[in-house]
Amino acid sequence: MMRRELVCVLGERVWRTYLGGREIGKIYGDEKAEDSHFPEEWMYSVTRAFNAGREGICEGLCKIAGGEYDGKTLKEYIESDPEGILGKKHVEIWGNTPGVLIKMIDSKERLTVQVHPDRETAKRLFGSPFGKTECWHILNAREDCEEKPCLYLGFKEGITRKEWEECFFEQDYDRMLSLMNCLEVKPGETYLVKGGVPHAIGAGCTLIEIQEPTDYTIRVEKVTPSGYTIDDSMCHQGLGFEKMFECFHYVGAGEAATREDACIRERVLENGGHCLVGYEDTPCFKMEQYTLEKGETKEFEEEEIFFCLYILSGKGVLKTETKEYPIERNSQFFVPAGDETYCITNTGDKPVEILKMYGPKSK
Repeated sequence: MMRRELVCVLGERVWRTYLGGREIGKIYGDEKAEDSHFPEEWMYSVTRAFNAGREGICEGLCKIAGGEYDGKTLKEYIESDPEGILGKKHVEIWGNTPGVLIKMIDSKERLTVQVHPDRETAKRLFGSPFGKTECWHILNAREDCEEKPCLYLGFKEGITRKEWEECFFEQDYDRMLSLMNCLEVKPGETYLVKGGVPHAIGAGCTLIEIQEPTDYTIRVEKVTPSGYTIDDSMCHQGLGFEKMFECFHYVGAGEAATREDACIRERVLENGGHCLVGYEDTPCFKMEQYTLEKGETKEFEEEEIFFCLYILSGKGVLKTETKEYPIERNSQFFVPAGDETYCITNTGDKPVEILKMYGPKSK
């Protein structure tokens, strides 16, 4: 089997119902960037976005920059040799898909209250092996928003399906929010949002999201905070306004218990990195963070399954046994399964911050 080199991946800006994205533009050097309906960058994505009225536009599929597959989608690259790229064990369980989707999200306004199905519900209602459990790693808090950055997460105690349906059919947004926990957040924190748990990212949050690879989003607000009217199909995802309520878990908890359950404690790894979310937290994905000081080199042994590398900050060089790649803030690499060793060296004056992300557990 031919050895596969890592590939550089370009993120894909995706249309959404809410406003944001200015901070993503700034990451690309556009100091005049403005907020718009493209508040997300989908990274390492083989998943198409669903947006009513934009069905003819293929949104969400990332492309490769440079090398043999330059200009091809990551999906096409993987399909050329699934076992060689994703790893034999992964393909045996999950097929020819990475089983994960990674995004950068920048919210100018609060997102609408929503929920995603867990795997069992997604299989029953959508015929999908994947639900949409997700995890948010907070990067920054925008300074142009009046509210402190927060997450609306989970029902308060005493919730019933009947009460929640009443809120929806009356479109009582204030009441909806009053029935949910509001958690203030700060950069560096990581939150796990399991399928079935209602939530809404607050205004002013810039974050990395790692999730299962679907776009099943049940929305209970028909109008966004900025006044955009959402198509009915974007609310119920084809299920209808009655059946969509089967996606919610009607289990409540207090704010302290919700934070304790969702906010993941960072764990130090034997190799010097930090685990932000691991397979002991969820079988859906894993995310680690590494910091390299000036002049420091970190070696990454290639593994039996693929992984993704994202550079949060700093400058340096990524070396394989045959090639060398310059790295800087926002560099994105998809590393195939195999037996090759990679190393990253910090050649700048500031620390290099790296996220290393994996798909679903395959053992």
